[in-house]
Amino acid sequence: MNKLFIKDIDVRKKRVMVRTDYNVPLDEDGNITDDTRIRATLPTINHLLDEDAKVIIASHMGRPEGKVNPKYSLKPVARRLQGFLKERAQVIMADDCIGPKVKKQIEEMRYGDVLVLENLRFYPGEEKNDPSFAKELASLCDVFIQDAFGNCHRKHASMIGIDGFVPSAAGFLLKKEIDYFEKAVNNPMRPVVALLGGAKVSDKIKIIENLTKKMDKILIGGAMAFTFLKAQGFGVGQSLVEDSMLDVVRNLMDISKRNGTKLYLPVDFVVAEKFDSRAETKVVPFQEIPEKWIALDIGPATTKLFTEALQDAKTILWNGPMGAFEFDAFSRGTYAMVDVVTGSHASTIVGGGDTDMAFHKSGKTHEVSFISTGGGAFLKLLEGGNLPGVASLLDKKT
Repeated sequence: MNKLFIKDIDVRKKRVMVRTDYNVPLDEDGNITDDTRIRATLPTINHLLDEDAKVIIASHMGRPEGKVNPKYSLKPVARRLQGFLKERAQVIMADDCIGPKVKKQIEEMRYGDVLVLENLRFYPGEEKNDPSFAKELASLCDVFIQDAFGNCHRKHASMIGIDGFVPSAAGFLLKKEIDYFEKAVNNPMRPVVALLGGAKVSDKIKIIENLTKKMDKILIGGAMAFTFLKAQGFGVGQSLVEDSMLDVVRNLMDISKRNGTKLYLPVDFVVAEKFDSRAETKVVPFQEIPEKWIALDIGPATTKLFTEALQDAKTILWNGPMGAFEFDAFSRGTYAMVDVVTGSHASTIVGGGDTDMAFHKSGKTHEVSFISTGGGAFLKLLEGGNLPGVASLLDKKT
């Protein structure tokens, strides 16, 4: 990443705005249920506190559609952040994210303290990348630090617009995300294996096409495996299939073969009479899915096949669950692969909200090399695309 890093720029005694992705899940009472994204930004915040900067946190939460909605306030985030920083810094919650009151709060705050701006998406100018809104944000700071990796695929005012008004650089989290991705995809230790799941081939088509040029093996699980099986002439019962993608999938299999990338598909499934956690289930080979049944998870033979395919891997990249793991009856395949990946000696990189959730539920998040904080941004990189929120940052001088 040939972009300015936070350590390349003078932040001492400066007003520094940090764009974070604090779009964290809340329960019905407004309590944060997973603070991973907040904890991930602490290295950047602590570095700025070490430099005695005024730290201004800018973030979004949810989709308030350009209107003020208390449901999407960042107040719970400010409280959790204060808990992390304890006595090290005072965390102040602003009532707004732009305007004279916010400017006054910044003027009056002490160096070495933190101000959390209110939800940027309370203003329509944020998602519209309105230059006037970006300019208003920029007027609050001397330096802008991009650390919202999970939002870097979006062309919003606080992601790309603000860079035109103040010096900008990448934070610790953003650099870590890009560095790990580079290690996994563009410069991996080999053999490198991708484990891909999820529901639709259409959601992952660009990813698979890109990875056939870079991976030694690709293991396909989840519901999208049925489109691959049907493309080869096999019956899949009532399982989810994208008929419009059959020719595309056949072409993908040809590309994979030409590139020497080995493609693995499930050999057995857990099937049910209907998509219901209480439905009758059984395990069948892939050729024997009953006509009126639905396959909802990979079976034990597939788990063994995938385990053996991953055995010699030096790098493992995983995106997407192996089945409908939100139901216990169809979660065994996904959690079995969690055990395989965490038990591997390979460098392991995990990305995507559902996959991330599986690791959190299993309690094994600390047993993988890296879990990405960005779903959409991570997928965009897997497709081989650029991230606007990274591209707009200042380049390093050569």
